[in-house]
Amino acid sequence: MTPATTPPAARMSHREVVQALSGLMLGLFVSILASTVVSNALPRIIADLGGSQSVYTWIVTTELLAMTATVPLWGKMADLYSKKLLIQLSLGLFVAGSLIAGLTPDVGILIVSRVVQGVGAGGMGALAMIVMAAMIPPRELGRYSGLFGAVFGVATIAGPLIGGLLVDTSWLGWRWCFLIGVPFSLAAIGLLQKTLHLPPTPRRPVSIDWLGATLITAGVCDLLIWSTLAGNHFAWGSWPTALFVAAGLLLLALAVRVESRAKEPIIPLSIFGNRTVSLAIVASVLVGLAMFGGTVFLSQYFQISLGKSPTVAGLMSLPLIFGLLVSSTVAGQLITRYGRWKAYLVAGAVVMTAGMVLLSTIDAHTSVPMLALSMVVLGVGVGMLMQNLVLAAQNDVPAQELGATTSALTFFRSMGGAIGVSALGAVLASRVTSMLAERLGPAETGGTAKVPDLATLPPEVLAVVRDVYGEATARLFLIGAPIAALAVIAVLFIKEKPLHTLSGDERRAQEEEAAAGAPLT
Repeated sequence: MTPATTPPAARMSHREVVQALSGLMLGLFVSILASTVVSNALPRIIADLGGSQSVYTWIVTTELLAMTATVPLWGKMADLYSKKLLIQLSLGLFVAGSLIAGLTPDVGILIVSRVVQGVGAGGMGALAMIVMAAMIPPRELGRYSGLFGAVFGVATIAGPLIGGLLVDTSWLGWRWCFLIGVPFSLAAIGLLQKTLHLPPTPRRPVSIDWLGATLITAGVCDLLIWSTLAGNHFAWGSWPTALFVAAGLLLLALAVRVESRAKEPIIPLSIFGNRTVSLAIVASVLVGLAMFGGTVFLSQYFQISLGKSPTVAGLMSLPLIFGLLVSSTVAGQLITRYGRWKAYLVAGAVVMTAGMVLLSTIDAHTSVPMLALSMVVLGVGVGMLMQNLVLAAQNDVPAQELGATTSALTFFRSMGGAIGVSALGAVLASRVTSMLAERLGPAETGGTAKVPDLATLPPEVLAVVRDVYGEATARLFLIGAPIAALAVIAVLFIKEKPLHTLSGDERRAQEEEAAAGAPLT
């Protein structure tokens, strides 16, 4: 008997696609806005709640960790269940996390809330790209990536500005940085229900590899906890380091073994046999390590080292976002017009590395024009590189593996970012502690990297603190620059292939039809 196939849906017009993506874009806007709003408020939040530099890092890392660990599971479920329902579920989790964060009494509850937010953000990030690939041919993705680039740019620009204004407004305060996303998330859920109409997912017997998912999550968590604690609570070359690394690698090795035997693996190991996907994954890890690891601490640098208010610090992030927005939009349009994409990967990696090198020269006395130039360069490089790595991989795999491939790329980029934030945050905390102890003495610092409340410091101590944070932040970009340079090598070896002119759903229907017509062996 011939297996049933799903009839291909009629090709959607440009207007229909934009309408269908409206709720998706609002959902992405919410998740990006929540991250950028909070990033500018963190120095004030940590000072108010009495947290340390390590806690600052953990508030960022826990969301990245939860997002990273759950992305493969979201991607797998997208291949099996309703993508629309899954996106709405991820936004619902994001609402729950935002409410907990906005009402938090201490840093412990805040960290828990960031885990819940991260699970929701992981679903939103992975599913948005999967839905786009299902509806839009790779050859046409550039023009719509430009729309998402615009949403990304507006949310990222608005976030720090809104966050700064909320923190600087006495009758609102930093708690509204979390609560402000709740009505937007609820609106996105309603809009998705009304506008997003996808072909039904074919019903078939399914089994999710929960053991593999648990082992992947445990292994990644172990390595991220190690990279956060090492250098502060114990030395990098110590027996706790050996224990953490050995346990993490063992868990991941067991995950590989389980995944290789699972009927429905979370991350199909077959995708690593594809050269384009493997190299795109390597480049994504390196981009995450270099970019997230350095830029997440820029807002803290603006406020502590340069002495800017949260609102001004938000304005100072505009050059980075402007560079990213313009380059991603222009590159997307040019790729759609000419069908060539590799040059943008290579150029993006080179320019990103140059931006990291420029930012490695900053200190407490760097001029605003020099900072703006460095950030524009970094933003241009990242804008050309990140989105097009996903495009290259999606273009080179069967339609039935689009969800797993997209989520794998998102997973490894997020993992790189989480490791970068953890490891470089540990470097920053260690360096700040040692430099303050050298210049002020252990009695003044208490031997910890507690984030200072600048308003309470005497002028001579304030000058030292600003110098120390400036030098320590520059060190992060100095470490990140050679990591970014490795991404150049990775993308050079990606082979350029013509972009498909069929959408993911159309390709999947073709593949099912071909499989149904194949003779039984």
